[in-house]
Amino acid sequence: MPDVNLAVFLDPLALALIGGGTLLATAMRGTARDLGNAFAALPRLFRGLPFDFAVARAEVIAAERLSKSKPVLTLDPATPADRDVREALLAIADGASPDMVEQLLDSARAERLERHRAVENFWAAAAEIAPAMGMIGTLFGLVRMFARMDDPAAIGSAMAVALLSTLYGALIANLIAGPIAARLRRLSDIEEHQRAALIPELRALALRQSPSFARRSA
Repeated sequence: MPDVNLAVFLDPLALALIGGGTLLATAMRGTARDLGNAFAALPRLFRGLPFDFAVARAEVIAAERLSKSKPVLTLDPATPADRDVREALLAIADGASPDMVEQLLDSARAERLERHRAVENFWAAAAEIAPAMGMIGTLFGLVRMFARMDDPAAIGSAMAVALLSTLYGALIANLIAGPIAARLRRLSDIEEHQRAALIPELRALALRQSPSFARRSA
């Protein structure tokens, strides 16, 4: 089996041009917060969903059982782990109607989706920009090469920048940024589907806590 020298595929100048250029061009499309959120979301790729459906549903069921033993639902504000579920249950304890609870959850969903889409768009934009930056790096390397045709020792390094720039652009787009954007979008879709499954149960709990329901049950 022939030896493969992987060192020939590493060129710091080309990597700095393509990696740095892609990051800069992508960051300029959004805000500093978008940049921070984009990198802060990377641990989700390995940890999975931040929302635990089983835990959230168990907390709703526990609140439902508690509501059957007390005329007015009382909750420890720190008990539900998920913020949206906690705020929904606290609203129910304060007498919110089913429609009010759903509106609260819809508002939280809209804010969450806006954050998620900004992060996904950041990485999708990086996947779009990287090949173009690779072409720019290639042109940069070719210019260096033709400018030093009288120096054979410099031609090799300039050619390496030209060729590896295209390679780096393709790798960043297809093996890094593109897959990150797709996975984050998939995780977001799964989370929203699971959260939506809790809405009917929270509405039903709010209905049972409403004064009109209590009068009918009396």
